[in-house]
This record gives sequence, C-alpha cells and structure tokens, in this order.
Amino acid sequence: MPASPMTSTFLCRLLSPLAAATLLLAPAAVAQAGAPVPLTGNAEAGKAAFRKCASCHQVGPSARGGFGPKLTGVIGRKAGATTDYKYSAAMKNANIVWTEQNLAAFLKAPSDFIPGNNMRFWGIGNAQQVADLLAYLRTQ
Repeated sequence: MPASPMTSTFLCRLLSPLAAATLLLAPAAVAQAGAPVPLTGNAEAGKAAFRKCASCHQVGPSARGGFGPKLTGVIGRKAGATTDYKYSAAMKNANIVWTEQNLAAFLKAPSDFIPGNNMRFWGIGNAQQVADLLAYLRTQ
C-alpha cells in the first residue's frame, strides 16, 4: 500500500531523500520478490524433454497406459482417473486435479508431492525444463 503524502513528507525531512525512497518502496519490492515469476515454456523443447518420460508414458490420439498412465489431456484431469492404468492407492486417493501448478510440483519431486505413488522418478530440478514439458503437454 503506498505511503500517505504526510508520511512521505515526514520521512523526507527526517531522512535523506534516497533513504526515504528506499523505505517507502521496500514493501512493494518485497511483495514483488515473494511472488514466483511464471516461466514461459517452449513446446518444442518440451517435446525433446519428454523423451525421458516416453519410456513409461504415451501422449497423442492413440496413447494408452503402459508402465505409466497416458498423459494425453492430463492438464485438468483428476489424478488417478484414467481407466487403462492401475494406479497406486496414494494416487487414487490424492484427490487433486492436475493443474499446471500441481504438475510442476509433482515433476519437481514426485515422492514428496504424493508420498507412496508408484512413479519411480527422482524429479526434474530445472524449472525451465518443467515449464517446457508443461507447454508440450498443453498441446497433447
């Protein structure tokens, strides 16, 4: 919230103009620094990154569950909802929808996000690669 003109005048008289400006603008800077900046993903880079997922997951019109569930239309789908894959109890009972935020958190650390799930994958620590994968999955 911006400071009132009276507060600004008081601070400028009490402090140097630079110090007063720093104090007045600090809350806005902190608020902006606390909000994560969404990354823009590149679907082509995501398609290339998906190669590491393709040994377990399929995408596209003819995709089906195999070693892992199909990921066609995963964004917006309830976790554990496809009928052609046998999900763990943890995934079936997770009661979440795969939003982009949930998928990003899951891709970063699957076992932390849904403890007890069957996905044997350490996770992706690179936020840009996760954003790229999400951009690719949006096209599927």
